Parts: sequence; C-alpha cells; structure tokens
Amino acid sequence: MNKILEDIRVLDHTHVWFGPWSTLMLAELGAEVIKIEPPWGALDRIPEGGGRMYGGVSPTFHHLNLNKKDIAIDLKNPKALKIYKDLVKISDVVVENFSPGTMKKMGLDYEELRKVKPDIIYASLSGFGQTGPYSPRPSYAVIAEAMAGFARAQGDSIDPNGPPRSMVGSFGDLAPGTMAAMSIIAAIRYRDKTGKGQWIDVAQTDCMVAYNTNITSYFVTGKNEIERRQEQEEQRRQRAAAGGAVAAFSIGGIMKAKDGYIQVMAGRAKGLDALKQKLGVKDLDREAVLKVVENMTRDEAISFFTELDLPVAPILYASEATRDPHVLSRNMFVEVEHPKAGKIKVVNFPVKLSETPGQVISAAPLLGQNNKDILMNYLGYTEEEVVQLTKEGVIAAEKTS
Repeated sequence: MNKILEDIRVLDHTHVWFGPWSTLMLAELGAEVIKIEPPWGALDRIPEGGGRMYGGVSPTFHHLNLNKKDIAIDLKNPKALKIYKDLVKISDVVVENFSPGTMKKMGLDYEELRKVKPDIIYASLSGFGQTGPYSPRPSYAVIAEAMAGFARAQGDSIDPNGPPRSMVGSFGDLAPGTMAAMSIIAAIRYRDKTGKGQWIDVAQTDCMVAYNTNITSYFVTGKNEIERRQEQEEQRRQRAAAGGAVAAFSIGGIMKAKDGYIQVMAGRAKGLDALKQKLGVKDLDREAVLKVVENMTRDEAISFFTELDLPVAPILYASEATRDPHVLSRNMFVEVEHPKAGKIKVVNFPVKLSETPGQVISAAPLLGQNNKDILMNYLGYTEEEVVQLTKEGVIAAEKTS
C-alpha cells in the first residue's frame, strides 16, 4: 500500500472552503475523490468578490481541489440520478455541505443512499448542524467564528474597548473541515471493523466552540472574559509593584526591525536570562529591547534571538513564505499541469508520513473533465451513450480551449 486511503472512493458534493478542504485532505492521502458538480459548475469556480480567474477558475479553487476528478451532471434528470446511484454503489463515502434538507429534497439523503449502499459513509457538513433551532440557517466561516467567541476575542486582543474583528484566513472553514476529514477516516475505520456505515453531522459552529479554550476557562473560573482580563491586569500590577517580574514575560510580541517585522515569544526562562546577559541588565524592559531590534535588519534580529534560544520568526507575506529556505527544504510546493493554466506551483500535503506519504499528483479538474472516463470505465457506458447524454444535457464538460 503506497497511499493510506488508496482503496477509498469519495463522492464530493462540496463547494467553497469548508467541504473542499476536507475532501482535499482525503484526496492527498490517496482517496479517489470525484467532485460532483452541476452542468453550470459549482459556485466556488468563480472568485469571491469578482476577482480575476486563472485557467478558468479562482485561485482558491486551484488550492482546494487538487487530486480530484470531476463529473458534471444534472441531478434533476432521472438519467443522471441513475448514474449517480450507480456511482454510490461502488463508492465508500459521500460528502456534502449544502443547507440541511437540500439533499433530502433531491432524494439523495443518507436514508435513501444507504438503501443503495448499506455501508455508505455519509458526511453532512453545515454551519449549525442537522438539528437544533439554527439548523436551517446558512453560514460561512465568519458566522461560526462569531458564534463561538473568536471575533470578539480577536477584537479584544487589539483593543479591549474596541469593536469585534473578523479573523483572517477562513479558520472557521478550515478547522471544521479538518475535523470532518478526521471523522470520515474514523468512520472508515469503524466500517472496516464492523461492516457498518454511518451518518456524520459536522457543524462549523460546534467545531469552533470546541476549538475555543476560553470556554473551558469560563467553566473552570466562573468568570467571563472581561472579569478574567481585569483580574489578570490586577495581578500584573501587583507583580510589577513587587519587583517587576512581569517585565520578563512581556517583552515578546511583534517587533519592528529596519526592513520589516519579527514575532518573538519570550516565555523561556533560560532564553530570558541569556537576553539579560546579552543586554547587560538586571531587569528586562520591553522598550529597551524594541530599541535594540529597531536598529537591526530583520535577518539580524532573527539571528539575535535565535542565538539566545528564544522562539522567533520573521513576519512574512504568504508570497515571501514561498521563498523561505526552511519551507522549501520541507518540500511544501510541487508543480502540476493544469489543462488551461499550464504548469503551476501548488501547496503539497503538509504532514510527513514515513510509510504512506500524502502527495499532490494532479491539478484541480476542469468542469466534467472525467465524465467519459467515469461513465465508460466505471459504469460500462459506451462512447455513443456518453455523447448522447451530453446532447441531452444530462452531463456537461468544459472545453480545454
């Protein structure tokens, strides 16, 4: 076995970020992921905010749909439904992130598909889950982040008296998507042991609540964020009055160098002692450290703190990170060939497994790129039948030029 999921086939009904991130990880671990799209294409092929397309799709689509195959099919057509259910019979997992109830209206919910394939694993990804008063509501990453306390905490970290702030990077999509992938693999493990499939209900809000350690802090202390912050500020004032011990733990953070910024985490006692010795001081003062750093280049500042064994990193744009020698040494980027965009660099699977490594082997697919292959080689259709299905609008495929 070269890939840990090489014997798993996934039918992927997902779009935007949450679902595609989940199925991307399965694909990079070797699963055959077949993206199911309508003949007109999924919403996420178009850039958010109307940005430029590359190879006919958004950069995000390139990022989230590597290693996947694609069939474009009109599931409102009875012939398409037959094709789809025949695919379910030879698949292991179905993943969808429509609003709750959408797949049921199409006759493709878990209860219906388990009649077709009794051991099917069916993952439903949504904002608020399949049950509860908010279940029907639409959602995106920022909604889950807001509900779970992250937007408020983000704002408070900038200005405790200011407004909430949205997080950068769609954490509310990517983190729950990772949970979904983990849960799907767990369900595969259970099926392999028992022969039973199951329905997986993944809610963005549930996952984001689970990620927020402030919730446990509230349960343990009985104090909300404002009360805990006031308590911490008072403790800092008391420590400072007792001898300035707080200063040693407050010198870290973002620091400005001559040509950029660095991030320092100054919580290691050994490193802090070395910093005191380097600066020739008995007590550390953040302002003094900032003045030292601002007279250094970014690289000099990195070397300065690295020699003291204090965690430090340059603050980079994503474009700069692609040139960092350490990131490059970790084989984080690979080149793939896209039918329209040509050769492009993409992000590789990030985790290194010694026996069954994840790997990116193909670019994001064109709409309906694998129609013919799937229908003829998986389901036994003839080429003439595929042509007829195309003429009837049952399937569709994007032209390469």
